Amino acid sequence: MDRPQVVSENYANPITCLFHVLFKASALAFYILFSLFVKSFVIIFVITVLLAALDFWVVKNVSGRILVGLRWWNEIDDDGNSVWKFECLDGESLARMNKKDSWLFWWTLYLNAAAWIILAIFSLIRLEADYLLVVGVCLTLSLANIVGFTKCNKDAKKNIRAFAENAAQNAITSRITSSLQSAFGI
Repeated sequence: MDRPQVVSENYANPITCLFHVLFKASALAFYILFSLFVKSFVIIFVITVLLAALDFWVVKNVSGRILVGLRWWNEIDDDGNSVWKFECLDGESLARMNKKDSWLFWWTLYLNAAAWIILAIFSLIRLEADYLLVVGVCLTLSLANIVGFTKCNKDAKKNIRAFAENAAQNAITSRITSSLQSAFGI
């Protein structure tokens, strides 16, 4: 008797997933290894922040679009107020997004911030204010992406819900109009 084959979903965008994880891991690994074995603060600061900035850019502008269909940015209006701008795919395209890609995106986003928080606690315990500065910059970049994508995701869900409600209302209105027209021979 043949066993039914279980179809497992693979990553739809493995290269994007790789780079999404690679910059996070490289910034963390560089910081940890070099702060343990090399005591050149300037090198650690410059390269770790550079890697974290590359991660910020890749997540915000590449992997966020490809893996979860979201994009965000912040503008300052004429009055000097901060205005969040969001873009997302339409509801049908969002529904077709690969679940593994999405899972990897969100988990690594949060785990990266958690790792920087743990490293900040270690820097505080060891009373290393200079290393706390490095961790603070990296944590800020990580949290900026978390806040941006979380707000964008909430906005996308709100837009999808509004679209669905509007489509339902249009369908009901169309059905009622059609019924009235056929009933009265219009």
